[in-house]
Amino acid sequence: MSTKDFVEKDYYKVLGVPKDATEAEIKKAYRKLAREYHPDANKGDAKAEDRFKEISEANDILGDPKRRKEYDEARSLFGNGGFRPGPGGPGGTGSFNFDLGDLFGGAQGGGGAGAGGAGGFGGGLGDVFGGLFGRGGATRAQPRRGQDIESEVTLSFTEAVEGATVPLRMSSQAPCKACSGTGDRDGTPRVCPTCVGTGQVSRGGGGGFSLTDPCVECRGRGLIAQNPCETCKGSGRARSARTMQVRIPAGVSDNQRIRLRGKGAPGETGGPAGDLYVVVHVDAHPVFGRKGDNLTVTVPVTLPEAALGGEIKVPTLGGPPVTLKLPPGTPNGRTMRARGKGAVRKDGTHGDLLVTVEVTVPQELSDTARDALESYREATVGEDPRAELFKAAKGA
Repeated sequence: MSTKDFVEKDYYKVLGVPKDATEAEIKKAYRKLAREYHPDANKGDAKAEDRFKEISEANDILGDPKRRKEYDEARSLFGNGGFRPGPGGPGGTGSFNFDLGDLFGGAQGGGGAGAGGAGGFGGGLGDVFGGLFGRGGATRAQPRRGQDIESEVTLSFTEAVEGATVPLRMSSQAPCKACSGTGDRDGTPRVCPTCVGTGQVSRGGGGGFSLTDPCVECRGRGLIAQNPCETCKGSGRARSARTMQVRIPAGVSDNQRIRLRGKGAPGETGGPAGDLYVVVHVDAHPVFGRKGDNLTVTVPVTLPEAALGGEIKVPTLGGPPVTLKLPPGTPNGRTMRARGKGAVRKDGTHGDLLVTVEVTVPQELSDTARDALESYREATVGEDPRAELFKAAKGA
């Protein structure tokens, strides 16, 4: 912003107050407008952010008696269209008490009074322009993305397989409710004099390059509280707890990390919200297990069923049982597959249910069962299931 543009800018009009407004009236008008146009209340609205910056600039000048006096004198000197010479003639000084050379040097990078200049003024209007706008004019503080949040949730085995919506309570930094995110008890923060509202400061780097860092004075906000809010200590941010309903997709695995974009902490100065990362823990199931998209289950079968074969019913997760055909001579530990009875995949299809056979040996026998087994043993005399084992052991 040039010196001419700055002086011609009517800050009284910006705040909607008359030129003879009292300090209380100026403060009241600024507080009302600042709350209305604050970036945290108008996320993503660049026009509102520009308007807030303009309001802050106006308050920074009119809210300070010394700067207001210098501003009024500057407008009296320049008028509404350009320089108006004082009694001293075209290059005269008139009776103003600020240094016009400093004014141009600070705001435009010029070299003091020249033709039509006013080297005889005393005071510090140049400091107003130089401190508030710098040489190249201030830019608004850059939008800052909110922090990412990580939380944990524990699901039952069935919820993990089928998906579930669960309440999740989290805590994060958010705009302070007590001061509407301004950091100021009265909602009237001032532009930071260190970074002149940009939220950033430059420092020299190697090879002629300039490096930019967040302003330490205002912590990158571009504003400083005149009367720090007791809740947030002037930061404009406070710890806030909230509960939200989170949809966990079907087929999630134990310790899987799910990312929910834009569900993290709110951003600053119109910046986007961070992300929410949910780490899922899954409780064990008393019957079913899981291998990727497949579910697993161990099914006991009797000796006759394993030897003679037949049909067995197998439970499924959340559905009716399925019937599997058991081939004659099924060994212990054999795994069969029930297709489409597993966990839900990302594409909506299902994995399989892997059924492992466990042949049970009876601990107690009835007389009839004992006689039947004795008959079986007599019928298989001469068969030695360990013969091949000893043969292989000798040959090794």
